[in-house]
Amino acid sequence: MSFTRIEDLGRKLEALDHAQAMLGVDEAVQMPVGGGEKRAEAMAMLAGLYHELAAAPEIADWIVAAEGEARDATQQASLREFKRVYENLTCLSADFVRRKVNARVRCEQLWRELRPSGNWPAFLPALEGVVALTREEAGLRAAASGLAPYDALMEQFDPGYRAADVGPVFAELKAFLKGFIPEAIAHQSEKLAKRPLKPFNAPFPVERQKALGHAMMEALGFDFDHGRLDISHHPFCGGVPSDVRMTTRYVTAEFLSSLMGILHETGHGLYEQGLPKQWSHMPVGKARGMAMHESQSLFVEMQVARSPEFWEWAMPIVGQHLGPEALAGWDIEDLLAHIHRIRPGLIRVDADEATYPLHIVLRFEMEQDLVSGKLAPKDIPEVWDAKMTEYLGLSTIDDAKNGPMQDVHWPSGAFGYFPSYTQGALIAAQLRAAIERTQPSLRDDIRNGRFVGLNDWRREHVWSQASLWPTPELLERATGERLQAKYFVAHLKRRYLS
Repeated sequence: MSFTRIEDLGRKLEALDHAQAMLGVDEAVQMPVGGGEKRAEAMAMLAGLYHELAAAPEIADWIVAAEGEARDATQQASLREFKRVYENLTCLSADFVRRKVNARVRCEQLWRELRPSGNWPAFLPALEGVVALTREEAGLRAAASGLAPYDALMEQFDPGYRAADVGPVFAELKAFLKGFIPEAIAHQSEKLAKRPLKPFNAPFPVERQKALGHAMMEALGFDFDHGRLDISHHPFCGGVPSDVRMTTRYVTAEFLSSLMGILHETGHGLYEQGLPKQWSHMPVGKARGMAMHESQSLFVEMQVARSPEFWEWAMPIVGQHLGPEALAGWDIEDLLAHIHRIRPGLIRVDADEATYPLHIVLRFEMEQDLVSGKLAPKDIPEVWDAKMTEYLGLSTIDDAKNGPMQDVHWPSGAFGYFPSYTQGALIAAQLRAAIERTQPSLRDDIRNGRFVGLNDWRREHVWSQASLWPTPELLERATGERLQAKYFVAHLKRRYLS
């Protein structure tokens, strides 16, 4: 009876979540500016209703009673995940949530205002307030969960992962990358000296780029009966599994940035569409955290769509949709020179796959110290510069705009999120290695535009498993190993030093 009550509640929450998701997509894609105020009111009302339903006190009694009713392993996992989500919702008081939201909104607004000028002194007091509340939140979540404070924050994004698990893997990766990146850049420079980058045969009309993106999405298995592609200021994948909404942005001077954005978001979309429909109303039927979600987008973009074999298949498709003039005078090596270019820079979101992890390791190390109190917010610029100089040979001294003010994560209070990005890259490489062990024809399949086997394997081992397991256990069940750096390291060596 109690388990049935929980499922009924799950269906109500699913309906509210659906409404919130679609309102959010519409706001980002096509809502007129004048609709913002009332849209905010509507979304705030729905969010309040959702929290009121999801955090009701009587649910605690339902969970206790239902623990004796769960009949099989799936129901037991479903109840376990429901309990985890409920405890995460209720371990913070309403007063604390209000204080945190007020501080976060104020800090985010100030960040948007001051980031263009990099005015760190004016921004610092607001960030100090957010960090203080984050430390308080970490303590409250730790007390409720029995985890260490920073682990309790990581748990919100990747259930099951702990700093002690991720830290050594990141340390191994950091040590490798600090030597690998200069070697790879030297190798790249030798190639470019013999064969310089070719300029794109622009312009590339938006409608043709859109048709190309649609063709590749369809070939990769995206279901357009349950999703669509639109345009927004920043690419994202949103909506719900039955109605996945993806966006990109186009520039006519070149086509790769838009296409790679589409392929990245397609990875997210395939994961959402592959989740088990029979459990869509329960937390156990949702995607398993940010690292696994990012692994699916990076699997498509980095492991598949940036490979030479993919472009053996894709180059004729580009010609069909952009016109023969698009790649006139180009061969696959000309394209790969653009696709595989390594360029160390200050900005995380612009980083290539080889330098990107060092941006994440820097933030992972710093935010642990911020949460523990070892690092004071006022000292962030100095420590940031020291790490950037050591890891990438670039300085951000007196440049907060391109240093610690470049991301919205800390102003918004999202501590514990950053590790997910590089965990996703590591998982993607580990999944590909596991697939190749069972599908030796993988490279030939990609070369010939056959993606069914890839999708079937991920559907069986990742998508259909949803949130049945903590993230580390899901990965181990899929690949036979816990999180490893060696597969990503091998991938980088093969791609950039061969």
